[in-house]
Amino acid sequence: MGFKCGVVGLPNVGKSTLFNALVETAKAQAANYPFCTIEPNTGQVAVPDPRLDVLGRLAKSAILVPTQLIFVDIAGLVRGASKGEGLGNRFLAHIREVDMIVHVLRCFADSNIVHVEGRVDPLADAEAVETELMLADLESLERRIPAANKRAKGGDEDAKAEIALMEEALAALREGRPARLAITDPEKQEALKRLQLLTGKPVLYVANIDEGASASDAAPQRIAAKAAAEGAGFVTISAAVEAEVAEIADPAERQAFLDALGVTEPGLARLIRQSYALLNLLTFFTAGPKETRAWTVRAGARAPEAAGVIHTDFEKGFIRAEAISYDDYVACGGESGAREAGKIRVEGKDYVVQEGDILHFRFQVS
Repeated sequence: MGFKCGVVGLPNVGKSTLFNALVETAKAQAANYPFCTIEPNTGQVAVPDPRLDVLGRLAKSAILVPTQLIFVDIAGLVRGASKGEGLGNRFLAHIREVDMIVHVLRCFADSNIVHVEGRVDPLADAEAVETELMLADLESLERRIPAANKRAKGGDEDAKAEIALMEEALAALREGRPARLAITDPEKQEALKRLQLLTGKPVLYVANIDEGASASDAAPQRIAAKAAAEGAGFVTISAAVEAEVAEIADPAERQAFLDALGVTEPGLARLIRQSYALLNLLTFFTAGPKETRAWTVRAGARAPEAAGVIHTDFEKGFIRAEAISYDDYVACGGESGAREAGKIRVEGKDYVVQEGDILHFRFQVS
């Protein structure tokens, strides 16, 4: 199960610098964690989680395997992309394939890096990108509704529900509102995802600031206010600094560099965690002498679905799950201690997996 985060923005806002820092960070982790670059513009990045080290130590695991997110560096967008300007069509097609959007907004001034529109105005940048996405969604829906109407007239009940949702999204888009802000009913969220609307995806705004700038400066604060009003994510990062940090292979040197900057952790770690949270994901673990591994599953998933993340046979032949909460596992000093203390629960098919569960699945395949 790979969850993709598309890194987008206008040209020369620091988007690729940020992506490259993510990739370099992943390479630095390769000594401990598996890493692969799927394509030149795609990389898998570990989700920082200190619990993994704790569990691995208690389980005396030979290796640790974190859960991961896929980040995709998507070609810079320009005005008119919805009509094919620049790399418009390719840009929009790539966004359609991701699960969420990491929108990089330029808050730094640099005469050597020319802004595509000759100014530094992050909110105007956000509006330019959002407008192109809304125009593309409008065109897409207007093209798809006639075909859905034909299916509905033929008695397709699913098509009737789809038309109602598409018309609701169209009305919002014509008013200048993205689909994610207009359609907030939880019961409609899964159907909205199936429409694959560009403006239906969760958004994380990244304020890309100068090295000496602060999150409390005017530009990042305006972005933060926009994110809060939309229910979107927000993080402040200096992509240039993150690129420097990512190139420091030695952990002690890296920490010394961060200490000198007065920060406790790289901004990329916050970006990765916020992306994970915005996708409404949770982590469960498997732990043993061979390995301790973190797994990703959507929040609200039941035990068989979580088992299927490990292997499809686990889901097909699911019998039960043995579950230990993270706190109980640590307090009891590992699995054997938890068993002696009666902290291992036997859960069936209806069990909703909880954040931090350590799970062992029982299954049988005929």
